[in-house]
Amino acid sequence: MGFWLSWLLASTVFAVEPKGGWVDLTYAFDESTIYWPTEKGFVHEKGFEGVTDKGYFYSAHRFSAAEHGGTHIDAPIHFYRGRDTVDAVPLERLIGPAAVIDASRPCAEDPDYQVQVEDLRRWEKRWGEIARDSIVLIRTGFGRHWPDRRRYLGTDERGPEAVRKLHFPGLHPKAAQWLVRQRGVKAVGIDTASIDHGPSERFETHVALFAANVPAFENVANLDQLPPKGALVVALPMKIRGGSGGPLRIVARPGG
Repeated sequence: MGFWLSWLLASTVFAVEPKGGWVDLTYAFDESTIYWPTEKGFVHEKGFEGVTDKGYFYSAHRFSAAEHGGTHIDAPIHFYRGRDTVDAVPLERLIGPAAVIDASRPCAEDPDYQVQVEDLRRWEKRWGEIARDSIVLIRTGFGRHWPDRRRYLGTDERGPEAVRKLHFPGLHPKAAQWLVRQRGVKAVGIDTASIDHGPSERFETHVALFAANVPAFENVANLDQLPPKGALVVALPMKIRGGSGGPLRIVARPGG
């Protein structure tokens, strides 16, 4: 089962209160939730809310949404044939120690910045080598723009033509390969709309991760509330059979 999963289950059973408290890394889903320009937004339709004819209060509604929008997971099948669908991603890949890479400075200077291997090595010089089976979270600082579509995506336009106008940071494909091959990470997350930067046309960072069955978490919130290392991440997606992704509830406990 693995140490982290065993620890989480034990903590739940015995109601252990985390020493530092939990940090919610998830944006709420509503009409302002940001989706890819080619997708419709989150729809929440009112069903019934009120007192029934039998005298008790009752509330039930309906929602619909694309798999990829808001805080969500990209399952490896999203960009690599034959890899895990979202329901098949092992729990062990969704729970683990975090390494939070602060790349906010270069991303503030260049909205199309791609986090480089050198950025990762610079982090390691200060905080130590990224441990195998870590969940790497890339903090670009773009979370401060949520939910302003124009500032967060680079455009507030919609439709296929809008994709060419996207501008936001991402992880360089070579850095993704390095994390997979040299550090053996189990997942990678970022506080932007895509693990590839906005101008990407071939989504090579997605491919580099997904070839190794490493999932990605996108539109992750509140990374500025986490320490560079030492937090425990729990990222549980909606279990959609055959899905290429889905809404994600991701939280972290500083202090492990």
